[in-house]
Amino acid sequence: MKIVVAIKQVPVRDTNVRIGPDGKWIEESDLEYEINEPDAYALEEALQLKDQHGAEVIALCAGPDRAGSIIREALAKGADRAIHIECDDLGTLDTLGVAQRLAEAVKTESPDLILTGLQSDDLGLGQTGVVMAEVLNIPHSTIIMHVEVEGASIKVKRELEDGWFQHIQMPLPALLTIQSGIHRLRYATLMGIKKAKTKEVKKLTPAELGATSAPAVAIDRVYLPEKKKQTQLLKGSPAEAAAQLVEKLKYEVRVI
Repeated sequence: MKIVVAIKQVPVRDTNVRIGPDGKWIEESDLEYEINEPDAYALEEALQLKDQHGAEVIALCAGPDRAGSIIREALAKGADRAIHIECDDLGTLDTLGVAQRLAEAVKTESPDLILTGLQSDDLGLGQTGVVMAEVLNIPHSTIIMHVEVEGASIKVKRELEDGWFQHIQMPLPALLTIQSGIHRLRYATLMGIKKAKTKEVKKLTPAELGATSAPAVAIDRVYLPEKKKQTQLLKGSPAEAAAQLVEKLKYEVRVI
């Protein structure tokens, strides 16, 4: 069984983000980066399937040279090899453009299973995995809590709303987006870190994948949310005022 896991490098959570001097993106010079947390859970799911079924796990990452740090982390945790699409223009691509590059990079691998995180911590679109599956023309399912391999197919458990779950039987090859928190993430061992140095990292360029260099997305301005204060007086009896307050909290503020 061959499993490809798509991982992304994102700024460290809770970092102090500043707007860049041109006002079109954040200041990246003083940021620290890490593996996207939802992708870390996708990697963990792949490694657990490897432990159970002897699968080959391939880490797939698109990004600049600095993304090599999370690729080495994935290899140290147990991935067998990696594919690095070296590019600095991800910010100019829409979801389809990113998904096409990832899909093109795995076509020659013919994986049985592709795993991604549910969404990225930086953009949070939650679209790349399913669009990648459509580009590859393979079945896909999202918000996966559990995976069981059954011969040439898999049985997955999806999380729905209000505590409901859905169980689906899917043929292989397939793509799954993994829900965060379904396993405890493992740490890289000292032996794993040493072995990672000898594992293969295949480097590709967008040109080798037949990707266009024309920008698909242009960001005009990035800014912090504006803070506003507003006071509303609720008229009527205490009961009427309470009813109005509940209505506003439910439909305007959306906190209940």
